[in-house]
Amino acid sequence: MTAVTMKELLEAGVHFGHQTKRWNPKMREYIFGQRNGIYIINLQKTLIKFREALEFVGESAQGGTILFVGTKRQAQEPIAEEATRVGMPFVNVRWLGGTLTNYRTIKKRIERLRWLENFLENPVEGRYTKKELLQLEKERVKLAKVLSGIKTLDRLPDALFIIDPKKEHIAVQEARKLDIPVVAVVDTNCDPEDIDYPIPGNDDAIRAIKLFASRIADAIVEGRSIYEKQAGEQESEGAMAAAGGGGVVVAGMPALGEDSPGRHARRAPVGDGRRAAPRRKPAAPRSEPPAAEAGPKGDTEPESEAVKVEGTAERTTVIPGGRVVTD
Repeated sequence: MTAVTMKELLEAGVHFGHQTKRWNPKMREYIFGQRNGIYIINLQKTLIKFREALEFVGESAQGGTILFVGTKRQAQEPIAEEATRVGMPFVNVRWLGGTLTNYRTIKKRIERLRWLENFLENPVEGRYTKKELLQLEKERVKLAKVLSGIKTLDRLPDALFIIDPKKEHIAVQEARKLDIPVVAVVDTNCDPEDIDYPIPGNDDAIRAIKLFASRIADAIVEGRSIYEKQAGEQESEGAMAAAGGGGVVVAGMPALGEDSPGRHARRAPVGDGRRAAPRRKPAAPRSEPPAAEAGPKGDTEPESEAVKVEGTAERTTVIPGGRVVTD
């Protein structure tokens, strides 16, 4: 994590606040005392809050965008330099109302500025008169004055870093409406309750502003490098997995060379591994023809059956008792 020391804060004059008659009672917990009518900020609490803000900025910079805001004269140059160094958008001249809440309109103005810059670099001969070209140039200068810093802003930022939130109160209000986190350097005359990550400190000294802006930029660089390293590792792991697989394996299906539960599947062995013989049905007992029993006395005997043999005039008669009579 980006480091900051107590010595650096003292050398930059971060501990000097505003006059005692210009203060906000909500900043009482961050004030160490007063000297010669000027409040002295407790740098131990500043160090704690500054480190918390740096950690948050480093996490937000991992694929996110941080908008630098500082329109006061002392902050214009440091804000532009540090934001440009890390490739982040910035506002250092004037905050246009609706930059966040009416971003759709602001985006149209940004697109207009891009078109003017591209066209005026290589104007089409005969399409515009000299007077019209001068008017377009004036429009470009006017738009570039307030939009050049956010020309690369393609969507709403993930967080704001503000110098003096009391002066940039419109930006703070818009960010709160859209639930965009705000990191800000708050002096003894500011309201820290409107800030998600307040950094108690001097927001008027140029050296202090440079220190804050440079450390925030360093945290962005560090967070971005971590993000790029993780993305590279994930890509390499994915490439190695694709190269070592040798093909596409669908979830739920066996890999190449394994037995699939289809026609090639074998039954699991039972017991000692020998296949059990199928059980046969017991054979039905052979039935014997029932023996003829003599009927009881008084029963009538069945009638005799006559069988005629073809080709002869004889007739064979079978009578009860098994005797055969031929006529």
